[in-house]
Order: sequence, then C-alpha cells, then structure tokens
Amino acid sequence: MITKEDVYHIANLAKIELKEDEVEKFRQEFEKILEYFNILDEVPEDVEPTYQVHNLSNVFREDNPAEPLPREEVLMNAKHVEDGYFKGPKIMEG
Repeated sequence: MITKEDVYHIANLAKIELKEDEVEKFRQEFEKILEYFNILDEVPEDVEPTYQVHNLSNVFREDNPAEPLPREEVLMNAKHVEDGYFKGPKIMEG
C-alpha cells in the first residue's frame, strides 16, 4: 500500500512540489502501477516471446535539415522563459 508519505518521498526525490490535492491522485496512480506489476508477476517464466523482427535494415528516416521554428512560436506556451530560453526548476543545490 502506497502512503501519502511515500508520495511525498518520491516527489522529493524527483525534485517536484505537489499540492495537497495532487498527493491523493498520485497515490492512487502509484497503486494502479503496482497492480500492473503484480499482474506481470503472474506470467509464467517459460512463455516464449511473441515478437518478430523481419527485414529491418534501416528504420530511421533521412535526416534532412530544415528551417527551425521561430523562437517566439516555440516559447509561446512555455510556462517559464528567461532570456529567450526555456527555464526549468533548479535541480542541484549550491
């Protein structure tokens, strides 16, 4: 069982701040994720893989240079911008 304290601990490790109303939502989502892992644990180990790879030589597209998007268009929906760049949260102390 995932507790609120577990969620706060995970958020602290990920360097994110959670509002009180988000904690219960994440707690429930973590519970669902663990349920999926429990289902996967029930699969027998002797099951043969079902994937098939045929004739894959180069699956990458050609790398064709193109004009970049205008900076204003790229940054228009950014939450935090500084000096024409995306600004993210500080993740290291000091």
